[in-house]
Parts: sequence; C-alpha cells; structure tokens
Amino acid sequence: MTKHAIAPEVLRDNISNALGELAQHVDLARGEVTLTVSPAQYHDAMRRLRDAADCRFEQLIDLCGVDYSTYGDGRWDGPRYAVVAHLLSVSLNQRVRVRVFCAADDFPVIRSVTDLWSGADWFEREAFDLYGVVFEGHADLRRILTDYGFIGHPFRKDFPLSGHVEMRYDADRQRVIYEPVTIEPREITPRVIREDNYGGLH
Repeated sequence: MTKHAIAPEVLRDNISNALGELAQHVDLARGEVTLTVSPAQYHDAMRRLRDAADCRFEQLIDLCGVDYSTYGDGRWDGPRYAVVAHLLSVSLNQRVRVRVFCAADDFPVIRSVTDLWSGADWFEREAFDLYGVVFEGHADLRRILTDYGFIGHPFRKDFPLSGHVEMRYDADRQRVIYEPVTIEPREITPRVIREDNYGGLH
C-alpha cells in the first residue's frame, strides 16, 4: 500500500526540525521544498536527511552542478558554483531538493556523498567533468562524458561554444591527435523555397 505524501508545509517543517542549525534556508515554492546548506555542513546535513525519522531519504535520485555566473542577467552576486541534489524517500513518499554553494569560485570543492549514497558516484563525476567541481573523498573522480585529454569544463558559462581543441584520427600517424579548433563561426540564414502555388496562392 502506497503511503500518501504529506503536505509540503509539513515536510518543510519536518526538515527544519530535523536539521536545526545545519540548515541555512528551507524554502517552499510551487509545492516543492528546497533546502540550502553551507559547504561546511553539507555532508552532515545529507547524513541527517537520510537517517532522521521524519526524513528517511533513502535514495539520491539526481545530483548536478550549476554555474550561477550569468544568473539573473548579471545581477547575481553570490558564489558562482553550486551542487544541487534531489533526494527521495520511498518509505515516506516525499522529495527534497538540496543546494550547496562551493566556498571558492577559483577552485570549487565540496565533500562527496558517495559514502552515503553509492549512486552519487557517476553524478559527481559528471559534475566534475562538466563544471569542474571537485568532490573531496570521491574514490575515482575522473571525467565521464568528455575525452580523457579534454581541456576545460564545457558547461561553465565562460567555456567557448566551439571549444578549445578538436580530436581526429590521423591515418598517416595511425593514432588520434588533438589540434586547435578550426571551426569558423558563421551565421546561417535559412533559405525558404516555395512552389508557385504553395497553399493555393498564385
């Protein structure tokens, strides 16, 4: 028998009570609860969300990086990088979003939660690969989507649209080589072709 989800207001209050000083903000908007924690308290807060009786978030269902550098059309003045996780409690039929900002913009580091949820492994590797967020304590933090020789982190807002290098197989050398990108930026204007009596028009 499926347990009915509790009201979002009750979930917000339960999380606030369970976390106490570990929570910076517990917000409710559009029927969803978003918890913001400090980087120093992140791991302890996540553990409490998993173990507290009124929380019991047994599953981490998503984790990603966010680059806030252009958020709000340049009006954002907070930290640049954040990690956002979504947790699910199967036993209590409830969800929560957890957001933590990295302390330093030049070298974003946050504690790994792979010891709490093993499923965080590939999510954290993806956030490292695409945003450059380093997850301290991750047992195998390496790229997962880009090539091993890839330079930079392609989801950062300042990463060039055409990238830095391109990879191709060189038949003469019989190996893969890396070269500077040779793509010339261009603007494509679509050409519209219509028949003389298109749509019954003459």
